[in-house]
Amino acid sequence: MTTMELNAQIWRNMAEIADNEQLMKQLAKYLKKLVAKKEDATLMTKEEFYAKLEKGEEEYRQGKCTRLLPGESVSDMLRRNGYAV
Repeated sequence: MTTMELNAQIWRNMAEIADNEQLMKQLAKYLKKLVAKKEDATLMTKEEFYAKLEKGEEEYRQGKCTRLLPGESVSDMLRRNGYAV
C-alpha cells in the first residue's frame, strides 16, 4: 500500500468516527502515544554532545573555522564560503 493510499484510508476511518466523541478521545490518546514513540533524530547522549563540543574546539584550535568579517552578515559569510544563499 502506498503512502497516499494509507493516508486516504486513515482519513476515511477518522471521518467515520468523527461524530463519536468517545472514539475521538480514544484516537487522540492513541495518537499521542504513537507520537511519543517516534524517535527524535536530533537527540544525542550527553557523551555525544560533549564529544561534538571537543571536536569543534579542536578544529577551532587548528584554524579550521570560519569567522565573520567586520560588518559582514551571516549570509555574506556563507556566500563567501561557497554556499548558495
